[in-house]
Amino acid sequence: MDNTWGSELCFPNLNSSCRRLLRPRSETLLLYTLVASVSLLTVTLNLLVIISISHFRQLHTPTNTLLQSMVVCDLGMGLVVMPVEGLRYIEKCWLLGRIMCALSTYIFYILSSSSLGHMVLLSIDRYLTICDPMTYSSKVTLTNVKICICFCWACSFTYNGLILLDHLVQPDRFSSCHGECVVVINQISGTVDMFMTFIGPCTVMAVLYIRVFVAALSQMRVIQSQAAATKARAAPTARKSQPKAARTLGMLIVVFLTCYCPYYYPTLAGVNTSTSLSYYPILLWIMMLNSCLNPLIYAMFYPWFRKAIKLIITLRILQDNSREVKIL
Repeated sequence: MDNTWGSELCFPNLNSSCRRLLRPRSETLLLYTLVASVSLLTVTLNLLVIISISHFRQLHTPTNTLLQSMVVCDLGMGLVVMPVEGLRYIEKCWLLGRIMCALSTYIFYILSSSSLGHMVLLSIDRYLTICDPMTYSSKVTLTNVKICICFCWACSFTYNGLILLDHLVQPDRFSSCHGECVVVINQISGTVDMFMTFIGPCTVMAVLYIRVFVAALSQMRVIQSQAAATKARAAPTARKSQPKAARTLGMLIVVFLTCYCPYYYPTLAGVNTSTSLSYYPILLWIMMLNSCLNPLIYAMFYPWFRKAIKLIITLRILQDNSREVKIL
C-alpha cells in the first residue's frame, strides 16, 4: 500500500515539471501541523501586541509606536513568509506561480531589513532616553517618530527592490524545471547587502547599547547613593524603569543577532546565497523564529503586556472606557 503523499511530479500534466520529494503521509502531516502551529503562534502573539498598543491610550507613546511598527514586520513574517516557505520546504515544489515567486522573496527581504531598521531606531530611542533625558521629549515626538518609521519602510522597499531587481523582472531565470523558484544573490551583492543591512546597523546598535549600559549603571549608582543618604527609597524606585527598559532592549538585540547571524553564513563562506542550497531552509527558519520570540520577550519583561493580554483575552477591552485603563 502506497504510504506517500502526492504524485512524483510537481505538475503531473507537464513534461517539464520538477520532481517532488515524496514523503510518508505521517511526516507530511506532521510538518504541515508544525508550520501551521508556529505561524499561528507568531501571528497571535504579535497581534496581541498590536491590539494592546493601539487600544490602551496610556501606551500611545513614541517608543511604543516604534515597537508597534516593528511588530508589524513580525506579524508579516508569521502571516505570509512562514506559510509560503513552509509550503516550499515540505513540497519541494513551487506551487504558487511566477508572480508569487517574484514577490515572496521581496516581501521577506522588506520585512527582515525593516525589522533591523526598527531595532536601530529603538536603540537610538533608548540612548536618548537614558543619555540625554533633558531634551528627549523635545527630540522624540510622535510626529518625528512617525517620520522615521515611514523613512525606514521607504528605504526598505527601495533598497530591496534594487537588490532583487533581476529576480523581480525575471523570477524564473535560475529555474531548471517547472515548479521551481530559485533566488540567487551573487557574492558581491551578498557582501554589500551584509554590510548595509546587518554589520553596519548592528555596529550602530552595539555602540549605542554599550553607552546606554554604562549610563544606566552610572545612574543606578547615583540613585543608590542618594537613597542611602536620604533613606528615602520610594522616589528612586520609579527611575529604575529606565535601566530595566535598557535590559529589555539588550535582550531583544541578543536574540535578534542569534537568529539573524546564521543567515549570512553563505556570504561569509564565499558562496552565492541561493534558495537551492541544501541548508538554506535551516538558516531561513532560524531567522524567522525571531518573529515568534520577540513577543515572548515582551511578555517576560513588560508587565503592561501581560496585563493587556489578560484584558484582551477576557474581553474586558469591549467595556466602556476600557481605553482609559491604567496599564502601566
